[in-house]
Amino acid sequence: MKKIYIIHENNEWTAPLKGKLEELNLPYEDWFLDKGVLDLSEEPPEGVFYNRMSASSHTRDHRFAAEYTGTLLAWLERYGRKVINTGRALQLEISKVAQYTALNAQGIRTPQTIVAVGKEEIVEAAKKFDRPFITKHNRGGKGLGVQLFQNIEALKAYVNGPGFDEPIDGITLIQEYIQPEEPFITRCEFIGRKFLYAVRVDTSQGFQLCPADACQIGDAFCPVGEIEKPKFQIIEGFANPILEKYERFLEANKIHIAGIEFIMDRNGEIFTYDVNTNTNYNSDAEAIAGLSGMGAIAKYLGEELQKL
Repeated sequence: MKKIYIIHENNEWTAPLKGKLEELNLPYEDWFLDKGVLDLSEEPPEGVFYNRMSASSHTRDHRFAAEYTGTLLAWLERYGRKVINTGRALQLEISKVAQYTALNAQGIRTPQTIVAVGKEEIVEAAKKFDRPFITKHNRGGKGLGVQLFQNIEALKAYVNGPGFDEPIDGITLIQEYIQPEEPFITRCEFIGRKFLYAVRVDTSQGFQLCPADACQIGDAFCPVGEIEKPKFQIIEGFANPILEKYERFLEANKIHIAGIEFIMDRNGEIFTYDVNTNTNYNSDAEAIAGLSGMGAIAKYLGEELQKL
């Protein structure tokens, strides 16, 4: 029997999807890929394979989960199986450099970014900025390595101090700091390469941006707000020309399901800075708006299964 196969390494993030699949009586199988054995001479089963591997998998003691998933996706695609979020999607999930070059190829503006490997090289790269800048990991997820710096001396103290956060792939990005008009970012959700909804995410108390994760980045990225408000709010009737560019970007890079984040500066310019192909949703925000991202994914996967 053909099934939906869920490729992942985080049960907590996947549980809501399983619940929606069960509500629709859709057959599925869980493929937890922290480790395993793969015989390339054997044919894969028939079905729809949904890749939910995360760039931050190594932070959950699944050091080689992403690499193993890459080999499995290559195997599936070799046999012509239906893969939702292909090997190319995984490549972009685990490399912000790959994201930015792919976004730029579609005419999508990203923050000025310099790539550095090595502590001295990080400091040298930052000297090209005459304004505040941030550092982040090339292989990110959960805001890994995100720090705001006002000057080179602060960066030197961080890089040469005990708190330096070494990227898992050794690649640090030094990026211009985009000063927003208000302390929030916008995350646009896509399913089947079609826009689902946009979420306004409050960043006034840091960049804890994953709707389903309890991480917190204390980097003083934005000033602390005085009025309590929901961190995640779905924007009713969101429309912007950037959505068409995002859909073209997803098509060009064989990405089916993703959350794309942008920040708008004080001049109204949009800077896109993250593509998350292992997208999660905030249940409180969805309850208020009467929407369900995981429900929409389950329906989409069921439709793709039916096509087989």
